[in-house]
Amino acid sequence: MKEILINTKVLPGFMELLPAEQIIFDRMMAQIREVYELYGFTSIDTPVIERAEVLLAKAGGETEKQIYRFTKGENNLTLRFDLTVPLARYVSEHANELAFPFRCYHIGKVYRGESPQRGRFREFYQCDIDVVGDGVLNLMNDAEIPRVIYDVFRRLDFGAFVVRINNRKLITGLLVFLGAEKLAVEVMRAIDKIEKIGEQEARRSLIEIGVTNETITRIFEFLAIKGSPAEITNQLRGLNIANKVFQTGVSELEEVVRCLKILGMPQNFYDIDLSIARGLDYYTGTVYETTLTNHPEIGSICSGGRYDNLAEKYTDRKLPGVGISIGLTRLFFQLKDIGIVKAGPSTLTKVLIVPFINDPSVPLEIVTTS
Repeated sequence: MKEILINTKVLPGFMELLPAEQIIFDRMMAQIREVYELYGFTSIDTPVIERAEVLLAKAGGETEKQIYRFTKGENNLTLRFDLTVPLARYVSEHANELAFPFRCYHIGKVYRGESPQRGRFREFYQCDIDVVGDGVLNLMNDAEIPRVIYDVFRRLDFGAFVVRINNRKLITGLLVFLGAEKLAVEVMRAIDKIEKIGEQEARRSLIEIGVTNETITRIFEFLAIKGSPAEITNQLRGLNIANKVFQTGVSELEEVVRCLKILGMPQNFYDIDLSIARGLDYYTGTVYETTLTNHPEIGSICSGGRYDNLAEKYTDRKLPGVGISIGLTRLFFQLKDIGIVKAGPSTLTKVLIVPFINDPSVPLEIVTTS
C-alpha cells in the first residue's frame, strides 16, 4: 500500500518565494542596507528566541496576545515579536562595551500570531535603524531617522511618499488637561486604529473603555487640526493647554521640524499628523508613519518613534532611543499586488557555458581566461 504523502503546503502567514521573486526581495533588502550603512549605522543581530520575561516586560496590548510562547525544560521562551525590545536588552547587556550614541541597524525575521489575512504575516522581515543615547539623546536624532527613510524610499523608487510625524506627549497632555490621563494607554491604542476601523468604531471603542462623550469630542477636535507644520504648532499653542507634558510635546515637535529643515529633507515628503499614535506602549515622544501618496490603501509601510524608557526593565542606566522599522515582507507583497514590484529573471547567472567535449577542465579554463 502506497504511503500517504506529507502535505508540503506552507503554513498560513508564512512567506516562501520562488527564485524570480526572491531576487527582487533580496535586492530591496540590499538597497535598504546600503542606505543604512551610508549613514553610519552598524549591523547587529539578536537571537530569535528570548526568555519570556525579557520580551513580555515591554510588550503590552494586543501584541502580547500575539507572541509565540513555548517551554523547554524549565525555561519559558518566546519568539521575538519585533526588533526594538531585543535591542533594548542588547544595549543594556553590552552598555559598557558600546560607544554612545549607539547607531545600529538590524534586519531580521520576527513572529506574531496574527490572524492570517491580506498583507498580514506571522513571520516577516523587519529592517530597523535605531540611535540609543547614554543618559540623554538629542532631538536631532528624531529628525535624522525620517531623513534616512527619505533616502531609502527615494532609492527604492516606489513613487511619492510622505513621513507623517506626531508626538505622543501631545495626546497624553491633552488627556491630562481633560482629566482622563489614567486612560492614556487605551486611548492611544484606539486612536492608532482609526484608519483601519473608522471614526465611528473608534468612538465606540473609547466609550467602552470609559471615556466620556465630552472628552471624545475634544479628542476628535484635536485630531482634526490640519495645516503646515508651522500652522499646526501655532494652533496647538492657541489651545492654551498649560500642562508641562503638552507644552513639551509642542516644543519637541517644533524642534524636530526645525532639524528636518537643517538636514535638508524636502517639506513635501513629511507633515505633522496628530492622529499618529502608534499602538506599542513603549513610545514616549516623537512617532512616525510612512505612506505611499498614490496608494493610501496599503497603509503604513514604515513606522517607529522615540522610546526613552524602554531599557528601564533591564538596567538602572538611562538609555533613551529613537528608531524606525520597515516591514519588508508586507511591503513587498503589497507592492506586488498593485503591480509596482514585478518579478524578473529567475536566476542571476548571465552566461552559461556548455562544453561538448569530455574534459571537465575545459569550462573552468574558459571561465578563468575569458
